[in-house]
Amino acid sequence: MSMGAMKESDRAAAVRVDAPADEELDRRGRGADVPRIGLARAGAAAADGADQGGIAALPREYLGPGQVTATEGGAIAVELPGGQRVGVEMALALPYEPALGDTLLVIGRAESYYAIGVLHGQGRTVLSLQGDVALHAREGALSLSGDRGVEIRGPELEVQAGKIRMVADAVVQRFTSMVQRVSALLSVQASESHTVVEKTAFTKAKNATILTEETVTVNGKQILLG
Repeated sequence: MSMGAMKESDRAAAVRVDAPADEELDRRGRGADVPRIGLARAGAAAADGADQGGIAALPREYLGPGQVTATEGGAIAVELPGGQRVGVEMALALPYEPALGDTLLVIGRAESYYAIGVLHGQGRTVLSLQGDVALHAREGALSLSGDRGVEIRGPELEVQAGKIRMVADAVVQRFTSMVQRVSALLSVQASESHTVVEKTAFTKAKNATILTEETVTVNGKQILLG
């Protein structure tokens, strides 16, 4: 074999050996095999594309909102902006019970998703502690407020205060029995007063005065004086 033929074959072999390497470098340069890593944007499709139903596949990593779609049996399911539905585990500092339609802040990777915040909620937060609980505002005032009201329940309610001030548009009181003891003056001022006693009414005083500017009416089957 001639030297010229050997050199030509060597050049051909060199081309065949180097061609895959050149193609690999070119393919890497285009980013064909570079993995996509990072938090998925809210509503963005995952790198793996979409399934046959037109819903984007689950993102590899996610941080964003999720709307609650199911709360049955303590299992919470949310829908991500891309249409994906996943089950989440509540991971809040306080025990919150989400309601349908709530928007939670969801974080997840692969198939593990957790709710770490509430962006918009109508659910309920239940704080239950064992034993006696004391709530004290040291060197300050304690304020309780609720947009829909404040409710207190218990077998007994004791209030100790130097002064009680109540301001309300309407007050309704219902008691089985009621005892009031006033050591000084009991003063009631009203535009009108209406008292109905189903059975017996008894009033006792050392001195009593009934004073009206106009008419006094006393009506009964028997009127005893003296």
